[in-house]
Amino acid sequence: MNSLRRWTDVKPVWRVALNYLLVWVARVAPSLRVRNWALRRLGVTVGEGVSWGLEATPDVFWPELITLGDHAVVGYDAVILCHEFLQDEYRTGEVVVGERAMIGAKAVILPGVHIGAGAQVAANSLVTRDVPPNATVAGVPARPMGDDDAAGDADE
Repeated sequence: MNSLRRWTDVKPVWRVALNYLLVWVARVAPSLRVRNWALRRLGVTVGEGVSWGLEATPDVFWPELITLGDHAVVGYDAVILCHEFLQDEYRTGEVVVGERAMIGAKAVILPGVHIGAGAQVAANSLVTRDVPPNATVAGVPARPMGDDDAAGDADE
């Protein structure tokens, strides 16, 4: 039996149900103030001036493992995961989005990833590793982008 079948052994059903309702509010509320309120009620550490995009989804099981630095931007329909249920076990990991970091639309951030201050994650990227401060990453899996990458692509 896989670990997801035993999720009620690690989190109370009432807590996940409450989290689900607050995640829904954080995803669809028209007001950034209300979205950030819902994120804080979930246990997310929300810095000043955070912009949480419509339909963006925080982890429903362990939202308290998410930290959003001051003036961070999480784009439309992005997902931040702090857990993964595997066949024989589950794992959790803290996700930190640094100050003034930006996560593009529909990007997915996996458990344990730290996104440095001022870093940028391109839309539709899958972030499996830490992103250094001020770096730009893109792709599946996300890889660093830079001037050398653009020149290399033109040669191909």
